[in-house]
Amino acid sequence: MAQHTTPQPSNPAQHRSHDTGSAWAAGGTVFAAVLLLVDGVLGVIKGIAGIAEDDVYTRLGNYTFKLDVTAWGWIHLLLGIVLIIVGAGLFKGADWARVMGVALAGISVILNFMWLPYTPIWAIVSIAIGLFVIWALCTGSLRQDSRTA
Repeated sequence: MAQHTTPQPSNPAQHRSHDTGSAWAAGGTVFAAVLLLVDGVLGVIKGIAGIAEDDVYTRLGNYTFKLDVTAWGWIHLLLGIVLIIVGAGLFKGADWARVMGVALAGISVILNFMWLPYTPIWAIVSIAIGLFVIWALCTGSLRQDSRTA
């Protein structure tokens, strides 16, 4: 004879924290997309400033990663355009955009670290944006995977 068990009430706190985690992950991904767009626009502005006028940024003495400011301008301009495209891809929910967002945010952090002596505050802001984007995109991905498991 089969035993009949009564269904146990679910733990509402467990569902609430899981839903909250998913909401945070989704919100973090949207915020990461916005930050990628902002960082992209900042990169375009930095790039244009570096290309247009070589005297916009301070001249450095002996710096290990010293490049011509115009070369740095082109680097920032191109990276900024790609960041804008990836940010737009995140808004559309493209899977490639999440992977590219993490990779490009990492590249942006490294380049802005190398750019630090030219514009310290601007570079630090861009580094912070890049680090948050990496965290948000990686965390959002993990939480979405655990939701389906």
